[in-house]
Amino acid sequence: MTSWKTVRIIAGTLILLSLLLGVPESPLFVSRAWLWFTAFIGANLLQSGFTNWCLMESLLRKLGVKGGC
Repeated sequence: MTSWKTVRIIAGTLILLSLLLGVPESPLFVSRAWLWFTAFIGANLLQSGFTNWCLMESLLRKLGVKGGC
């Protein structure tokens, strides 16, 4: 699996998890503060779209995950 595909899987998982923890109607609700984490992930995905640089992808490559799309 490539680093970019892994980034997408991690980002999607973290977004869904933070929504489960941050939306009051969720059975796993903890605090609305988790919605800031959702926004943080979205902002990072947005900036990586413009700059072609992603911190998570850089970390994954250092851990040995092969690069590419």
